Amino acid sequence: MEWVPGHNERRIRVAAPPSGAVTLHATPPPMVWTVSAVTNLERPTYGVGQASALLGMRQDKVRGWLNGYERSGTTYPPVIRELPSDSDAVTWGEFVELGYLREYRRARVPLQHIRPVIERLRQEFGVRYPLAHARPFIYDRQLVLRIQEETDLDRSLAIVIRSGQGIILAPEVESYLQKVEFTDDVVTRLRPAGKTSPVVIDPEFSFGRPSIRGVATERIAELYRSGDSPDFLAKAYELPVEEIRAAIAYETQLAATAA
Repeated sequence: MEWVPGHNERRIRVAAPPSGAVTLHATPPPMVWTVSAVTNLERPTYGVGQASALLGMRQDKVRGWLNGYERSGTTYPPVIRELPSDSDAVTWGEFVELGYLREYRRARVPLQHIRPVIERLRQEFGVRYPLAHARPFIYDRQLVLRIQEETDLDRSLAIVIRSGQGIILAPEVESYLQKVEFTDDVVTRLRPAGKTSPVVIDPEFSFGRPSIRGVATERIAELYRSGDSPDFLAKAYELPVEEIRAAIAYETQLAATAA
C-alpha cells in the first residue's frame, strides 16, 4: 500500500535497484515510497499490559483489537493495526485509538466491523491513525458519513449520524472528545477522567503514566493508602489539595474498573 503524505509525513524517491536485485513492484520503477517522520503517534509508549490497565480493559480484548483473533473457526482481522504483529509495544497512536474503540465496548456487533471504515479513512487522509486526528470528527463529517454508508457500517458503530438537515457526532464520539486534547489536528494528551479533571495522560510526561502537573497519580494514591493525608501530600508536592483528591479519586476508580 502506498501512503499519501499526511500530517508530519514526507515523500522520498528511491532509485531503481541494480540489475539482478530483488524488487518490490509496488509501482513501476522508479518506485516512490512514503515514510512518516517519527511522531508521538508512532512512538512505542506502553506494553499491552500497561495499556490495558490504563484503559480498564482485559488484555485479551486489547490484543484482539490490535492483532485480531480467532473464535469458533472464524478469523477476525485487527481493528487498529493493518496487519497482526508479534510486538507487545503499543504506540501512542494505537493507545489513543484503543481509547476511541473503548467507547463502543457495549456495541451489539463486533468492533471488527469498523475496520473497513478505518482503512478508508487512512486512504482518504493519508495518515496511519485517523481516529487520533481531529479531521474525521471536526472537519470532514460529510466524507465520514459517505464512507459509513458505502461500507454498510452498523449504526451502533457510527461515527456520525444524520440529524434533520445536519450531521452530528455519535454519543460515543462526543464522550471520546471529552477525553482528548488536539494539537495541530493530532491527539497529544488524554484527560481520562474528563476535561474538568486535572489528571492527564501525556506521552511527554511521567513516561505516559496518568499524572497531575508531572506528578504520577499512582504515586499520590500509594502515599495516601500508606497513611499520608491529602493536606500533607498537597504541601509535599506543592499542589492544591483539590488536585490531590482528584488524583486519589482517579486511581480509586481505575482500580475498581480493573477489578
